[in-house]
Amino acid sequence: MHKFVDEVNLRVQAGKGGAGEISFLREKFIEFGGPDGGDGGDGGDVIFQTSEQLLALSHLRPEQVYKARNGFPGEGSNCNGRKGADLIVRVPFGTQIIDPVSGALLHDFTEPGVFIAAKGGRGGKGNAFFRTARRQAPRFAQPGEETEEKEFTLALKMIADVGLVGFPNAGKSTLLKALTKANPKIANYPFTTLSPNIGIIDDLVRRPLIVADIPGILEGASKGYGLGLSFLKHIERVRLIVFVLDLENAYVEDEMQILKTELESYSPELLSKPALVVLNKIDRFEDKKFLKEFIASYKAQGLDPIPVSAQSGEGIAKLRQALKRLLKGAATRAGAKKRAKKAPKKVPKKSTTKKAAKTKDTPKKTAAKKTVRKRSTTASA
Repeated sequence: MHKFVDEVNLRVQAGKGGAGEISFLREKFIEFGGPDGGDGGDGGDVIFQTSEQLLALSHLRPEQVYKARNGFPGEGSNCNGRKGADLIVRVPFGTQIIDPVSGALLHDFTEPGVFIAAKGGRGGKGNAFFRTARRQAPRFAQPGEETEEKEFTLALKMIADVGLVGFPNAGKSTLLKALTKANPKIANYPFTTLSPNIGIIDDLVRRPLIVADIPGILEGASKGYGLGLSFLKHIERVRLIVFVLDLENAYVEDEMQILKTELESYSPELLSKPALVVLNKIDRFEDKKFLKEFIASYKAQGLDPIPVSAQSGEGIAKLRQALKRLLKGAATRAGAKKRAKKAPKKVPKKSTTKKAAKTKDTPKKTAAKKTVRKRSTTASA
């Protein structure tokens, strides 16, 4: 089983440019053929490209230098060298390319695309390029451009539709298995999940939905306790947060407030996302009256929790409908924001009353000028 990796330092180097050729035409009956050395080819680029098949950065090796191919040298008969092959490094969606020295964000793969990390060196010019009227036979050529090794930090922030958030042993992995076809590790002890698990829901909306099971959050996680900040960053880009609470926990009433406090401490924007509250493990309670009173206490706080049993499947259908309703609402709001950004700004029209008044006055003025001219001509006569 591959270890989940969401941050890695990577060294890359573009290909060097090919050298130009020093060559002269040698043919029968051509005494002074002249220079015919071709140019060298450009070096290959190192390109980061998104891939839908990848969910982590585990396939990348920090000890390896990722090098593109060098450009081919030029040849005689004015033959130019071929360009070196580009090296494409595939990364999952949500990967950020960061400068490790300054910490500046160079690129963020929130959508499919490419990022040229290192540009290949230019190929050198052959001696045919340097031929002039005064210098008919140049005996030199240009070497290819050298390239330097570069280092980047690749940090992954998952792009998921739904994020399952809760304390350790709240049953998030079991709920992920009940909602999707995923098969995460499940056990009856805290911190069973040490890295995010991913599941896909195919039959809820028109496109597949990605559900991420975030490892358990403890009080003080925003300050580094437990698994700390290492997995809180994966909640930043989810469209919907599902708070999973364990009804067997003696402090279940305080869990919701602690989770909200930790998310707000990490990023206040997280609380503005659509959210659901799921009360898990209702199959462990035989006293249904107590369960109803407990749910009513949450409703009194302005929350609308969904009681489920991830193990038996009770309440899962209701949860799926709630997810469908909230995700559709989030999609319509996002579409409205995009349309508002693309809509052209209305420029206020200038009032034309003054112009109209001026145009009405001009004929009278011109008529008056004509009469004055006629009088002056008659007087002179």
